[in-house]
Amino acid sequence: MMKKHLVKPDSKIDLSDWDPNDTGAFSGGKEEAEEKLSDLSRRLQTLQELLYAGHKHKILIILQAMDTGGKDGTIRKVFSGVNPQGMGVVNFKAPTPEELDHDYLWRVHREVPGKGEMVIFNRSHYEDVLIVRVHSLVPAKVWRRRYAQINDFERTLAEEGTTIMKFFLHIDKDEQRKRLQERLDDTEKHWKFNVADLKERELWNDYMRAYEDALGKTSTQWAPWYIIPANRKWYRNLAVATTIVVETLERLEMCFPEPKKKLESVVIE
Repeated sequence: MMKKHLVKPDSKIDLSDWDPNDTGAFSGGKEEAEEKLSDLSRRLQTLQELLYAGHKHKILIILQAMDTGGKDGTIRKVFSGVNPQGMGVVNFKAPTPEELDHDYLWRVHREVPGKGEMVIFNRSHYEDVLIVRVHSLVPAKVWRRRYAQINDFERTLAEEGTTIMKFFLHIDKDEQRKRLQERLDDTEKHWKFNVADLKERELWNDYMRAYEDALGKTSTQWAPWYIIPANRKWYRNLAVATTIVVETLERLEMCFPEPKKKLESVVIE
């Protein structure tokens, strides 16, 4: 199911070739997808408990998308019911003065998962080859060398036991317009509406080029990118959950650790 969405290492990406309305090999509709997602969410709860109890594996999930692409919604839907113990969500905002005094990966390395942990990056170090590039915040020669630096950074994490999955939630410009309008029309969603998003929307084509380079240059065997069609929220959620549960966590063959002492003779008075 997910091979179709996988970005081959060091490939040339043209996002116009990737249909954001695609549903891959899934032939069912929204209702069937939500039933499958419910089953996957329950399985994810069990696997996350195994991960935490085993204290062996480390899981890093990276979500990137254009504004309204569905990062928050994906986290809510896919990870609902997961025990917050051993689970974390990190949102990288504009760097602080202290962070700017260090290299751009310094603040990221502090947030990566430890043993038994699953961490989600809601936006990530990829902003340093995306928004930084689009707004010319650093010279081109600086952001261009960051692709190799990011690959080396993620290789180090992988070699030290971190399993990395990266998802680009792919919507088209018309879908973004609809979602922004929904926020504007619904007073309960006004808190999510940011006028600055309209300025970013004007730079859509620039962002697409930046994403194409980032996806193609940093999808590796140790940290692959998946381009997830995200116009249909129900398929987006199903695809991400399937990748995490079926394609990744179940293949780790995790199990609960043996107790430190024999328990057969323990009597609770």
